[in-house]
Amino acid sequence: MRAWNGRQTRTPRVGSGGVIAEFESGTMLVSRSRSPMPSLLINLDVDDMERAMEFYTQALGLRVGRRFDSGFVELLGAEAPIYLLLKAASAEPFEGAEQPRSYVRHWTPLHLDFVVADLDAAIARALASGAVLEAPPSQQPYGRLALLHDPFGHGFCLLQFQGKGYDEL
Repeated sequence: MRAWNGRQTRTPRVGSGGVIAEFESGTMLVSRSRSPMPSLLINLDVDDMERAMEFYTQALGLRVGRRFDSGFVELLGAEAPIYLLLKAASAEPFEGAEQPRSYVRHWTPLHLDFVVADLDAAIARALASGAVLEAPPSQQPYGRLALLHDPFGHGFCLLQFQGKGYDEL
């Protein structure tokens, strides 16, 4: 299989089969939608692909979709596909980066929230799979929320909506 983690060479375009992206190593269909609205693709850098697949399938109930190569795996089961990208620790995340890639817990203004039916059971699954609970579950106007991070330092939340969910605000 081709390695799709090369530099993207053109802006994605809508083709007859969906949204097409072009990379140095070839062309890939990234979404079957022909909508002019952008499709959401979630990419997570990891330094151990097997561990990442195990964590996300066991902790969150996702399933492995396509395996593009040993460094690029699709996870399905959430509302948007999640792509695991194998990237070495200490590698430059982009040319001229001030800090190398690191998989220790790091803060970022972007994180994922996974909505679950049973927060306590979801926390137990996540912890058993290697997540770290950063704060005990808290009651919010829209439901119960727990803050965690995965084995690769990415923060995420588990959220159990109650009542009208966000419409309670």
